[in-house]
Amino acid sequence: MKLLFKEPKPFSNPYIAGIFLGLTLLASFLILGAGLGASGGLARISAFLEGLMFPAHVAATEYFGAWGKNPLNYYLVFMLIGVFIGGLFSAIFSRRISIGVERGNTGPLHLRLFFAASGGVLSGFAARLAGGCTSGQALSGSALLLSGSIVFLVCVFAGGFATAWLVRRQWND
Repeated sequence: MKLLFKEPKPFSNPYIAGIFLGLTLLASFLILGAGLGASGGLARISAFLEGLMFPAHVAATEYFGAWGKNPLNYYLVFMLIGVFIGGLFSAIFSRRISIGVERGNTGPLHLRLFFAASGGVLSGFAARLAGGCTSGQALSGSALLLSGSIVFLVCVFAGGFATAWLVRRQWND
């Protein structure tokens, strides 16, 4: 499906956007005493939704039960919701919103959706297993100059470049 608007506005300057992201991270450290991330908020939303269906089970689990009766009472939940709403408004106001699945012309839709869902589930599981997501590790950890976070960030970029090189032909059709 084509864009819902005729002419999209130009993208934001990445340097200016980076400065605003850094200021947001600084404000998070100064106001909340903690950094930014997404997986903690998503896990708590999942605990809330599961608690609506199986409250006794959720309360009894070691992982979800530790968050108490209201797992949504956590700053990362509100940050995650705000990021989603902010991204949606940004796409609408810059006239860049579209509905569709990005894929190569030869790639079947069901395979693309399967790989996207599988990758999302695997990434979410790994983030909870590791105790945090890539955005929390890269942004918050690197801002604190944690050596593990800096090594992680370098490995993520190296892995991204290697993966892009390996699958580059899928998008040239």
